Amino acid sequence: MHSKQANVEEFRRLLEKGSIQRAYRALIWYMIRLRSHCESALADSAVSGLYQGHMDITYFAIFPTALKHHNLKMAIVFNYDTFRFEAWLAGRNRKVQRQYWELFKNHSWPRYRVVAPAKGVDSILECVLSSDFDLDDPDALTSIIESATMAFINDIEGFLAGDRPPEMRKRPAPKRARPSSRSARDRNLA
Repeated sequence: MHSKQANVEEFRRLLEKGSIQRAYRALIWYMIRLRSHCESALADSAVSGLYQGHMDITYFAIFPTALKHHNLKMAIVFNYDTFRFEAWLAGRNRKVQRQYWELFKNHSWPRYRVVAPAKGVDSILECVLSSDFDLDDPDALTSIIESATMAFINDIEGFLAGDRPPEMRKRPAPKRARPSSRSARDRNLA
């Protein structure tokens, strides 16, 4: 078991090399750029500020209208433990999170991981966006993350809408009113 002091000294030795700082700056710079891209590309969704974290996660939240109505949000996360980009479906608070976990846990999610509520758990469903990435090609990475995030959001919105196809989720057009008896009588007299 390492002591705090031994960990700090190891950290200092690694920092002296400089690569940790350069890598961390590159990841943060990319997340800032990705957040800005999402804010522009998803004009109908609110986007939070960037949370840099404590070298555990760095993330920002997206609030698509259909999810916001359910008190849900989508977090775009760089997870340092798994060293990959992920999307997390999360609730506004723990009560909402548990409520939706109950709803989602019995549904088959072959491409996503359902996460049981626990202390320190901030997600309901998790989606891997990219685990093999190249920050030297940020546009390609952004395209991969955007596509996977949109598919994840669409799958969740579809589930919340009753698994109906998107074209059936639209409100039906209002029915035309029946002609009044007077109108019908007037037509018969003509």
